Amino acid sequence: MNKASLLFALAVAVAAPSFAAEPAPPANPYAMRIAPAERFDVGPLRVERHGSGGRALVLIPGLASGAWVWQDVVRAFSGQQAVYVVTLPGFDGRDAAPSNLAAVRKALGELIVARSLDKPVLVGHSLGGMLALAVAEDSPGLVGGVVAVDGLPVLPGTEGYTPEQRAAALAQAGSAQGQYSKEQFAAGQQAYMSSEGVLDMTRADMLAELTSRSDPAAVRRAVADALALDLRPGLSRISAPILEISPYFAADQSQVGITEQAKLEFYKSLLAGAPKVEVVSISPARHFVMFDQPAKLLDALRTFLSKLGG
Repeated sequence: MNKASLLFALAVAVAAPSFAAEPAPPANPYAMRIAPAERFDVGPLRVERHGSGGRALVLIPGLASGAWVWQDVVRAFSGQQAVYVVTLPGFDGRDAAPSNLAAVRKALGELIVARSLDKPVLVGHSLGGMLALAVAEDSPGLVGGVVAVDGLPVLPGTEGYTPEQRAAALAQAGSAQGQYSKEQFAAGQQAYMSSEGVLDMTRADMLAELTSRSDPAAVRRAVADALALDLRPGLSRISAPILEISPYFAADQSQVGITEQAKLEFYKSLLAGAPKVEVVSISPARHFVMFDQPAKLLDALRTFLSKLGG
């Protein structure tokens, strides 16, 4: 199975060649955020709230990403309901903090309680999708729905690991990134975005510029924490419906013999322990579905929310 989408973490650990200096590009439109109604912190999380009322959405970016990932979703939904967008420490220019994914997972639950959110829908991309599933396992009574955009309960390719193999993968990830400079990190982001992240190369350059604002050490810690996680044994505790978005781009995956249906079935198999799961394929799209197919993603979200009601 092609592991690249969910192993974004490992992709950035590969040192890429340096690039020659080029003229400064125009201002990055993706860096322009919608002004939130308020901004506050919950534990290690920075939280931005847009809109009010209705069933709240809690949007969780993936590895090295920030609130800019969800700007189309904020625009589409904040006029009818409250939308909370979180950013992890060390990501998107935030100062790194001595926290791990366990602390982030706990803080997401605290956000729901502190704001008295009534059965919010957690929407996460990649690592954010894994965190959304984790919170739904931890506090099933608090969560009304989970949307995981190419985020799964275990990193694909590690689903059959023994404890010893998982420990070895952790050690390898730590070793690969232990001496990673900001320049190497930026080069890795550029290489990843243009090959696995998005379809449009101009967009890839702009997104790589944004993910490169993250702290390499914070990314390394998140990689290790994600590699250590296997949420499958607890999926049966999730009472909320789950929507899994599976991106597919034939030109990439056909090269390794993966059909769209085969990838769909693989994702279903990793989520088989959850009582209420729907897996939807969106194509043509790479890992950052929200940029390759924004309209299709919004349609999938609207359909899911309409089924939940409220």
